[in-house]
Amino acid sequence: MSEIGFSNLTWDQVITLDQVLDEVIPIHGRGNFPTLEVKPKYIIHVVKDQLIEQGIIVKDTRLNGSTASYILASHNGITYKDLDVIFGVELPSDQEFQVVKDAVLGCLLDFLPKGVKKEKITLKTMKDAYVQKMVKICNKHDRWSLISLSNNTGKNVELKFVNSLRRQFEFSVDSFQILLDPMLDFYSDKNAKLTQESYPVVVAESMYGDFKEAMTHLQYNLIATRKPEEIRGGGLLKYSNLLVRDFKPARVAEIKILERYMCSRFFIDFPNVAEQKKKIESYLRNHFIGEEKSKYEYLMTLRGVVNESTVCLMYHERRQTLNMITFMALKVLGEQNILPSTDKVTCFYKPAPYFAFERGYPSYYVTSGPPPIFFQPCHPLNYYTPNGMI
Repeated sequence: MSEIGFSNLTWDQVITLDQVLDEVIPIHGRGNFPTLEVKPKYIIHVVKDQLIEQGIIVKDTRLNGSTASYILASHNGITYKDLDVIFGVELPSDQEFQVVKDAVLGCLLDFLPKGVKKEKITLKTMKDAYVQKMVKICNKHDRWSLISLSNNTGKNVELKFVNSLRRQFEFSVDSFQILLDPMLDFYSDKNAKLTQESYPVVVAESMYGDFKEAMTHLQYNLIATRKPEEIRGGGLLKYSNLLVRDFKPARVAEIKILERYMCSRFFIDFPNVAEQKKKIESYLRNHFIGEEKSKYEYLMTLRGVVNESTVCLMYHERRQTLNMITFMALKVLGEQNILPSTDKVTCFYKPAPYFAFERGYPSYYVTSGPPPIFFQPCHPLNYYTPNGMI
């Protein structure tokens, strides 16, 4: 396609897409409920057919976010966790929201192992057993719902049903969407075989606007966005995550201005320390599974951005937030039973010859990276006085 925001997938990208859609993803049940073995291409097809059967207008289905980025640039070491699928649907009233919810939960029944007596299992039971999170948004600009299916390793299957969504990306590198309908139609043909000479035309779109520019950012680990004040939370947490993963600003001259907008929007959406802490903890749980050692670096990076670019808070409010992030970082270190690398630690107190430390260490602080954290052990000091000294 010739439009600036679109591009056709290459043969190698189609193969990668097929592998992702054909991968078995476990949906873990709570309590005694069995694990569901689900292939994305099957659950997407079943949910789409069920929605149409129930009278819901389905405009298209798309693969979104980090999974789409992985398919487009897997050779660059891009990875993904959640499988984020968007169903473009029409949701004119609350009734349609309920139909969508019931359709998804009903489809999950089909994936229960043989021998399970499905007749006695209600939709509410399926929700309690297999759904990690449900979201419903209805306002002037946004009308959508989300059903996230549980996976203990963090690889959740997230089904989003979108009537309207004003902002569909945070940064250019996660702005890609891949239209799945050609692949679903291909899978429906039992005689079709995926070959380099015969494969469906699959289109990818960048919601950032310029597909080529967004691909350049993805290939070279560059950070770019537009109007971060439109993003819930300002994109601040995602931005800090990109920094930790060695992404660099595409335009260094304007990044500080963007950081200020990110911080301002974050503190508008999460105005008190309790809400901020809850949001950050949720982000860590969802995005750092299996990466425990990266949490400290992430929190200190986030602290640095907040410290340098927050202009919308009173001094004591800013200080409260910085202290909260600092304590979270120290808690992470405590849970891992480690201290920062001694290569980045400088002692600033040298005891006099007549002090003797039975245990503990002198006070020291971290000097590189974000603003320093001070460590001051409270172990009592035992000292003696040489002859003649008072």
